[in-house]
Order: sequence, then C-alpha cells, then structure tokens
Amino acid sequence: MNTNFKIFTDTATVVIFDLQSLKHRITDTPDWWSIEDDEIDEINNGNAVFLNLGSDGEYSINIVESLNDYNGFAYINAPSGNIFIGAGEDTTGGDLEPDDINSVSGDFINVLPGSYSVRFKKVDGEIYLSFLPSKEKRNKIEASIRL
Repeated sequence: MNTNFKIFTDTATVVIFDLQSLKHRITDTPDWWSIEDDEIDEINNGNAVFLNLGSDGEYSINIVESLNDYNGFAYINAPSGNIFIGAGEDTTGGDLEPDDINSVSGDFINVLPGSYSVRFKKVDGEIYLSFLPSKEKRNKIEASIRL
C-alpha cells in the first residue's frame, strides 16, 4: 500500500487512529488530547498515535510498504481496519469524529482488523508511515512523541 496525501494542521500534530478505538472520547472536549496525560494514556492503550511535529503547517503524508530508516514506532489497535490519518485537531471529541473526509484534513486507509506497528519518520514537510502487523497493541511511553 503506497499512497500519499497532504494535510494542514493548526496544532502541529498528526494523529493516527481507528475510529472504533476512540468512540469513548466522542463526548469529551474537542481538544482532550492536548492534555499530555490523556494523549499518553491513549497511545499506551494502543488507541491512537499522536505525532508532535514542532510546527503548524502543511505536511505530505506518505504511506509506504516498509520503512527501514525510521525515527520511531508505536503500536496501534485497529478493530475495524478503518484508520484515520490527519491533523490532530480532527481527533474524535466534542461530539464529532472525522467521518466526513470533505470536512477534515486527512484521509483514511483500510487495513485488515488487528494490531499494527506504526513506524514513522519526518523529513522536513514529509511524514513517512508504514503499518506492519503485530501481536503487540500497547505501548509504554512516558512522554509525547516528538518528531
């Protein structure tokens, strides 16, 4: 699966998650994930991956089959296989979720339901991602992921 698309973020964040994994956050505040403890909790539970980019702006998202030279990785659970990749501000919350691609900054990929190791790399305005099947679906981070 090689695909690419552009996003624009006002929060210097890219988020990756299966819509089913964050259903419990739909009635939470729109920016619940900006509280570092909440962000880390969801990453550690395998419900989402938040990549802090360092600056707002436009980024090209490149999904590649494999990524050998990467900055890091995190495990994610994909119960439906419908994964959203987009601007952090489009994370499920505030009674909204990114279910209408015409009103969010991001796109969906479809994978087989299961757990994945998401490898990531940032080169200037380019974000590279690969999704490898994994038996692991939880993480043990203590701080936000910064690229």
